[in-house]
Amino acid sequence: MASSPGQSGVKLIIFDLDGTLVDSGEDIARSVNELLERSHRPALAHHRIRSYVGNGVRKLLERSLGETSDPELARAEALYLSIYRRRLLETTRPYPGVVPALEALHRERPLAVLTNKPAMESLMILEGLDLRRYFRAVYGGDSFACQKPDPMGVRFLQEETEAGADETLLVGDSTIDLATARNAGIRSGIVTYGMGPWNQATELPDLVVDDLRELASLVHSGFGKP
Repeated sequence: MASSPGQSGVKLIIFDLDGTLVDSGEDIARSVNELLERSHRPALAHHRIRSYVGNGVRKLLERSLGETSDPELARAEALYLSIYRRRLLETTRPYPGVVPALEALHRERPLAVLTNKPAMESLMILEGLDLRRYFRAVYGGDSFACQKPDPMGVRFLQEETEAGADETLLVGDSTIDLATARNAGIRSGIVTYGMGPWNQATELPDLVVDDLRELASLVHSGFGKP
């Protein structure tokens, strides 16, 4: 029989989006390269663009475009978002195991998404893939004054759900997510299949899974129990 939140010790689970719940790297890379083409710049290898993902749109474009003035970067950001909104569900899909894991987890505790991707695009992806129904809240890189790894978003979600530090788990795929959990003083989980790389971090996560179904099993079996 599945355990309750009180039995498992995990009351709130916060998920990253890109590289954790959905494989969005190809659509992001195609959108960046369309932007580069329209800006008369050479295309980049998709694996290189994927390595730039995680710190929000502005950082993605700074890394992809190279040296650029602030006005040029602002125009590029607006153009990129218009391109990406057209492409964001061309190939993006949930990773294997995500849907059954969310189905198992959401019935017993609030789940949330905290990503550095803008909130509108995040919601469009979750709704388009029929994943929005699993989450009590979805917050993006433009939802708060500070993005991950700042703990502001985590703390807001904790206040919303009345979850303590030892009852909160953040699951992601990168060093940014590990740093966010550390800065918030909460538990951290890493998926190995994402865009990462998480293993460049100096600190180790509390748990590592190759498939999100493993997370559901660990939480139900008592991970985080005092």
